[in-house]
Parts: sequence; C-alpha cells; structure tokens
Amino acid sequence: MENKMFCYQCQETAGCTGCTQAGVCGKKPEVAAMQDLLVYVTKGISAVTTALRAEGKEVDSEINHLITLNLFTTITNANFDEDMIVSRILETLEKKEELLKQLDNKNDLPEAAIWYSSDRHEFPTKAAAVGVLSTKNEDIRSLRELITYGLKGLSAYSKHANALLKDNEEVDAFLQRALAKTLDDTLSVDDLVALTLETGKYGVSGMELLDRANTSSYGNPEITKVNIGVRNRPSILISGHDLRDLEMLLKQTEGTGVDVYTHSEMLPAHYYPAFKKYSNFVGNYGSAWWKQKEEFESFNGPILMTSNCIVPPKASYKDRIYTTGAAGFPGCRHIAGEIGEEKDFSEIIEHAKRCAPPVEIEKGEIVGGFAHNQVLALADKIVDAVKSGAIKKFVVMAGCDGRAKSRNYYTDFAEALPEDAVILTAGCAKYKYNKLQLGDIGGIPRVLDAGQCNDSYSLAVIALKLKEVFGLEDINDLPIIYNIAWYEQKAVIVLLALLYLGVKNIHLGPTLPAFLSANVAKVLVENFGIAGIESVEDDIKFFFEK
Repeated sequence: MENKMFCYQCQETAGCTGCTQAGVCGKKPEVAAMQDLLVYVTKGISAVTTALRAEGKEVDSEINHLITLNLFTTITNANFDEDMIVSRILETLEKKEELLKQLDNKNDLPEAAIWYSSDRHEFPTKAAAVGVLSTKNEDIRSLRELITYGLKGLSAYSKHANALLKDNEEVDAFLQRALAKTLDDTLSVDDLVALTLETGKYGVSGMELLDRANTSSYGNPEITKVNIGVRNRPSILISGHDLRDLEMLLKQTEGTGVDVYTHSEMLPAHYYPAFKKYSNFVGNYGSAWWKQKEEFESFNGPILMTSNCIVPPKASYKDRIYTTGAAGFPGCRHIAGEIGEEKDFSEIIEHAKRCAPPVEIEKGEIVGGFAHNQVLALADKIVDAVKSGAIKKFVVMAGCDGRAKSRNYYTDFAEALPEDAVILTAGCAKYKYNKLQLGDIGGIPRVLDAGQCNDSYSLAVIALKLKEVFGLEDINDLPIIYNIAWYEQKAVIVLLALLYLGVKNIHLGPTLPAFLSANVAKVLVENFGIAGIESVEDDIKFFFEK
C-alpha cells in the first residue's frame, strides 16, 4: 500500500516504525504534509538568518519568535488545522524573501533558503519531495531527525519564555544554525553526532531560560496540596503548558463567578505563589492528556488548550474547545494574541456562564511543588536521610504519559519500588503514580513532583547540587537511577540535555524511538548506556539488586 504520509516523531507511532496512512495522534495526511513543508521552510529561513549573522547583521526577535512558533506548531498533538499551518508557511516565505534582500552573499545557500511559492496548490507536491524520507541514508536521516526533534522541544521552552518577555539570542541563533545544518549534505555521521550533543547543551540553556522566566514572574514553586474535587459553579478548564495564558485567564475571570481548573500539564501552576491569590483558582480536574475525551465530557464547561496535548475532540464537546498560541484544531475557536499582547478571553468566559458546573470525578488532594529551590531548601534533611540509609535511591521517572497499555509498567514499577526509594518526577508521566499512597520517608514524600515536562531542568539542578554536596567527581556516582517515559519532542530535548550533562545508563520506554536507526541506537547504547525497559520484576532486580 502506498504511503499517504510518513511520521515517526512520537512514541506511539504505528508499529514503532512510522505512521503511513494517518497519524495515531489523529492528524490527517494533508496536515502531516503541511507540517513537513512548514519544517522545511523554517529550515530555509534559518539558513538565511544564519548567513545574516555570519555577515555581522542582527536578526530581529520577531523572526526568532516566528521560527520557534513554527517548530512548536509541528510538535505532536499541537496543531491539526491545515489552514493555520499553511498561513504560517506563507508568512515564513514572505519574511524569508525580505531577509534575503538584506543578505550580501547569497552564494552557497541551500535550496530551502531560495525556494518560494505563493500558490497553495503547489504545496502538497513540494511537501512530498522534502519530507522525512527525502534523506536516503538511514543513519544521516536518523541523526537529522533526532536533532530536529530536539530543536522542536527546545522551541517549546523558548516559546513559553518568550511569552513572559524573556529571550536568549544565543539559544535562538543556535537553534537556527542547527536547523540549517540539517540541510547540509557535507556533514558526516560524526559531525551530526557532535551537533546532537551540542543540541543538548543548548537544551540546558533553554530550560534554564524558561525556569528563570517562570520563577521571576510567579515566584519559586512551593510545596502545595492541590484540590482534585470540584465546586458547584460554572468553570473553565485550562490545559497545556503556557503559564502566561493562565495568568491572563485568571485576571479576566476574577469576580465573574467563573472558576478555573487545571488539567494535565497545567497542574503545576498551583505550586507558584503568584497564582494562589486567585480565589476562583480551584484545583486540578482529571489526569493526563490522553484521558481528555472522557474528562472533557464530564467537565461541562469550556476548555482552553494553550499548547500541545490536543486529542481530536468528540462532537459532543468540540464546541467547547478553544485554542490559543501554537495550538489549533479545525472547527474550534482560536483566541489570537501575539507575544506581549493581552489576549481577550471574554468569549470563553461568557461561554462558561452558560454551562453547568463540572461533574465531580474524584475527591481529595495531591501534593507537588518540589522544584529545585524547594528541594534544595530541604537539602540538609535529604542528605541526612541518604547518609542514615533511610533513602537508598532516587528514581527519576520524569517524562510523558500516553495511551498505550504498556505504560501501566510505570504504575507497577512505582508500586514495586523498595520503601527506601524516592521518585523524582516532572511531566505528565506523574499521573501514572502521583495518586498512589506511597507514603513518605521521615516526612519527605516518596513522590517529589518538580512540575511540567518543561520543569525537567529542576531535576538536573537537584542532581548537580547533590553531586556537589556529596563531593562526587561524576554525576553517575549519585544514588540516582533514570527510568524515563517518553512520548514527544520535548522529552527528546530533555534526553539530549541529560546526555550533554554526562548522565549515563538512562532507561527509556515504553519503546525506544522509532527514528533511531540501528547504527545510531548502537552509538547511544555504547557511549551513553541508553537502554529500553524490560519487565517490572527484571528492572527492579537490575536497578536494586546489583
């Protein structure tokens, strides 16, 4: 059967080889094609900006923001709206033409930097010619895609920081330079391996930028009990990752009689001091992104999707879905707003007033807020627990959740951990175990939730601080094991950042990425000890009985 598309950027890709007829995520071949073309033209404009910088010319932050938003738009489960993606392609081509006029030397530019068309009807043919499989050498393709997916993850961090008016020109310049290098046919496998590690280096910088943006705007996360029940008032559910969108929504709903609840990756917003002043900021509703079809149904009110994590909605609640930022879905209302602008959420607020209150699906509280500042405040207590033997191991179980039944492994693994082990987590992977009754060790909870996948930087800071406290030369000598669940491209940049920091022997599951060729996977295994998961019983023995 002829392939209608090819995509293997996420963990759930069909057969762990690639989606070829339609995306498991729900995207149609036409959308996949336009995403491929958007990535291509974004690489093209990046080649131009890189050439401009080489001539000593400045690149405007507006162009940097356009490029990061383009990449973010193509992340899994972010945008399914073909028209929105086409509009980004057209805007990018127009901006590229303007930039080319500023360039003195146009020699040696790649074809992507020169190509231009304003005819949408030409786009499918061009997309078919420049997709993933256009790179014939499997190992070169694998490394190009690994780098590109890491850059997509980096773009997400940059975009959320940009929304809080924080930029890092060095990170933007690298992102664009690296994108341009994925077009360079002269680069060898060794060159691309080096670029992969450099991507990890800038991943650390990007995560630090976002951490600084969030904490300078909203304070350092603190230990917080989050309500998971409901009140009897009209409400809005906010999902995704963008804290600036949440801030604007809370300001505009204050005093309106409309409550606000978080869903999935927005849960950690409750840990920030700045949001606790809003009396209508009630709690968290539901769990991980993939359960939204049932949880959005019972919520009753409108839902605001601020970034990736959209599941194609059921007809019964599609009219209650609103998107903003990089997110989009055909037929759903999109709330516009550029960086630095105040978005108008009046339509969704008025919609909420016409809806019944949410149906309660659970009661109680969950505890989080263990980002690096909070954990380091507990450093003496933690060090004492390690020295006394009360804590034998820390287990990093950060990353993503997903639909596959094989992900129940992570619930079973958490339950099987020895009672002297503490879980460090960030990202929606936590929903596999954050409601289990795992208890504490001397008052230290056995699940320390640092926040969103975007907050994985905290886990690196904690590890580096513990290395310093214990006077160790090598981060791998810490009593920390890594058993990480991945799903999409933000997890890829976290992995590359950990590799850059020298972390070895990371176990990655529930499957290794399909975009790793056999030879590239061999390099990661031999140089960094990357491994997949086995059974819970075997992995517990491997980690704790050696």
